[in-house]
Parts: sequence; C-alpha cells; structure tokens
Amino acid sequence: MHYAGALRPVSGRACPPPMPPKMKSSRRVNSCRLHFLLFPFGTKMIKSAHLSPTAIAVSLALILLAGCGSKTDEAAAPAAAASAPKAAPGGAVTVVAQAAQKRDFDVNLQSIGTVIPVATVDIKAQTTSVVMAVHVKEGQSVKKGTLLFTLDARPDEANVAKLRAQMAKDEAGLADAQRQLARAKDLVAKGFVSQGASDTNQAQVDGLVATVASDKAALDAAKLSLSYTRVLAPASGRLGAITLAPGTAVQANVTTLVTLTQLDPINVAFSLPQRNLQGLLAGLKAGGAVVSAKLPEDKGALLGKLQFVDNAVDGATGTVKVKARFDNKGDALWPGAFVNVALKAETIKNAVVIPTVAIIQTARGAIVYVNDGGKAASRPVVVVAQEGEESVVTGVKPGDRVVTEGRQNLRPDAAINEREAAPGEKKKEKGAPAAPAQPASAASQVAS
Repeated sequence: MHYAGALRPVSGRACPPPMPPKMKSSRRVNSCRLHFLLFPFGTKMIKSAHLSPTAIAVSLALILLAGCGSKTDEAAAPAAAASAPKAAPGGAVTVVAQAAQKRDFDVNLQSIGTVIPVATVDIKAQTTSVVMAVHVKEGQSVKKGTLLFTLDARPDEANVAKLRAQMAKDEAGLADAQRQLARAKDLVAKGFVSQGASDTNQAQVDGLVATVASDKAALDAAKLSLSYTRVLAPASGRLGAITLAPGTAVQANVTTLVTLTQLDPINVAFSLPQRNLQGLLAGLKAGGAVVSAKLPEDKGALLGKLQFVDNAVDGATGTVKVKARFDNKGDALWPGAFVNVALKAETIKNAVVIPTVAIIQTARGAIVYVNDGGKAASRPVVVVAQEGEESVVTGVKPGDRVVTEGRQNLRPDAAINEREAAPGEKKKEKGAPAAPAQPASAASQVAS
C-alpha cells in the first residue's frame, strides 16, 4: 500500500507547519526533530516509497518517545529550580565569620633534618706491630676505656728494659761524679788543689745530670709506645665492622682497626630560612630553644636543644645551617636517618591572630573581608607568621569579624548576613586551603 500519497508533502527539509499558539515550544521542537528523522530528505523524495509494517512501528515508537521526552524536560525544570540554593533575604550573602584575637603567638618552624653523630673516630694503630687479640665484636656498644685490641708488645717491652738499664747506669755515674765533686771542693777549701780541679768535677756532674734526664725521656717514650699495643676506646659509642684478625700486621697511623661512632648524645642538622635568623640567635642566647625530632615511621618525638647556628647564610639557598643536640640513650636516632624537625623560634607578643582560611590572595596582595555593620569591607593584610590554621597579620583590629566561609561570593560593600557555623562546617573550614585564589573580578574591584 502506498502511504506516502496520504501525506501532505512539504518542500525540502522544512519542519511541519507552525504549531498552535497554546502548545508548548518544546513540543514543537520535538515534532520538528521527529519530522526530520522520518523524512530526512523531505516528503517529496518518498512519495512513491513503500512503507513496511516494521517502518510504521518504528515511526510510532519515535513519536511516543518524543512525547515522553518533552514531558520529562518540563518536569525536570521545576525540580532543578527547587534544588537551587536560596539567597539570603534582601539579596544579602550568607557568610560565617570569626573575631580576630589579640594574644601571644608562638612561631614554630619546621624542617627536614639529618641525624649526624657528635663524633666518628677511625681508630688506627699507633705503632707498627701485629694483632695479637681482638677483645670486642663488631657492632658492639662500648664505654670509654674499653680494651679493643692487643698488639704484639714484645719489641716495645724489650726496648723499655734496655732504656731502663741505661738510665740506671747513667744514674750510677752521676752519683760517683757528685762524690768526686764534693771531695774536690773540700780540697780546694784546704788549699791542696786549685779551683780548676773543682770546676772540672762540676762540669762532669752537670753532663751526667743531663744524660740521666735524656734517659728518662727515652724511657717514657718507650713506655708510651708500649701502651699503644693495648688499643682502648677513646669514647663511648658503637663499633663498626672489624676486618682484622689475630696475626694481621698493622702499620702505625695507617691501618684502621675499627670505626667508633658516638650515639649518645647525638646531633640533628637542618636548615632554616634566613628570615628566622634573629629568632634562632635569640633562642641560642637564651640557653637553646627546645627542638623536637620525629622519625617518619614513629609516632613519638624526641626533645632536644638548639646547639649551633652557622656564622654565615648560604647565598645559593638563602638558608642558615642549624644543629640541635638530643639525648639518645635508647638509640632511637640513627646516623644518616631523616627526621621531621620542629622548634619554637620566638613568641610574638600581643599579636592579632585570625584563621588562615580567611586570607585571600589577590594580584595586589593578601586581603580579608570583614563584617562592617552588615556590609563586606575588604582589608589589605600582611601575613607576619603562620602556624597551621592560624596566622598573625597586620591590617586587622582585634575584634574585627573576618569572613571565613562564603568569602568567594563577596564584593566590597556587598550586604552580608552572618550565621553561626555548624560543627561539620567548622571542621571543613579547618581543612580548607590556606589562601585560596580570589576570582579575577573580585580582585579588580578590590584594586579599584
């Protein structure tokens, strides 16, 4: 059957005739789309076409879908309007604000530090000899004076004995010379010998006195060399690897026997910006500011004191090197480990403190919005210090209510309606970024 002849043909790809005025515009649009889907090349092109029952069924389905779509669109519009946020009465912007506080503010500095030992000693042999015994194990903790190694002492013992005998011989000669000098002086007094004989005896005594003194010095040196055969720990600490075994020959001041690292106390080295230099020097002068060190995998923190501030600022980085000393009896800090360091550099007296979230960064600097009698007033501020969720600023008076929520919707002189922050919102504000960027339009209005 020919169904195309029953249709009123329209030229080209035009839509059906205009809809009655009382019908919705969305229905007209859907009808137009349906006409295009059914007759993409115009009805003139299908006058002689034969429509199968399947094509008729598809066309009816499209008509039903178009009708449902228009009703769905009409129903969705009121729902979207109902879900939109309602403005405050009179066009005012609803905000949350907090009062600026005047109080003392602790400036805490944070950095990443490296644990370094107070001393690391390479214990070397001080005499050329052979290792006779090793009295410690590698990795062992030792006290100052602990016997570590014993070297072959026989050559030094023989040298000590030889020098001791030589000194005894010279002491005997000195005693004889002193007796001869006494007799010579007696004979000179009686006039039996000349004074020259007495002077000769005196010279012999003086020479032997010097010889005995030299013997004593040589004997002391030999005893010192003998003491080097017993290697003692110069300080308390922890031993490193030991690679020497009994029978190993060692050379004086060349062969390293073991490395000793002092772990208690221990230092942490880190760097801080030069702007904090005066506060660091003040803390050092006051006896050392309290410093805390925390390992990344540890929940606890160790407390120490500021020990050293370098005498120059690094020109490449603009930082100054700092050291803090910690008690480390439990070996919690290990040389070479990284730790999170925090210290209180100074306390700002009578500071004006506001929530950090209230600060807005603009092209011309930081600002905050203040509730000035129900109007939004922008105040330029300078951030003096920041610690977590609080900042010390200038440009705001104590008691001024700075906007912490809804500030992105404000403009200067805009009407505002302040409300109390809910507990959940307060928690959210604490986790908000420190200084969110202000929209460009707002920044331009502040600048003007």
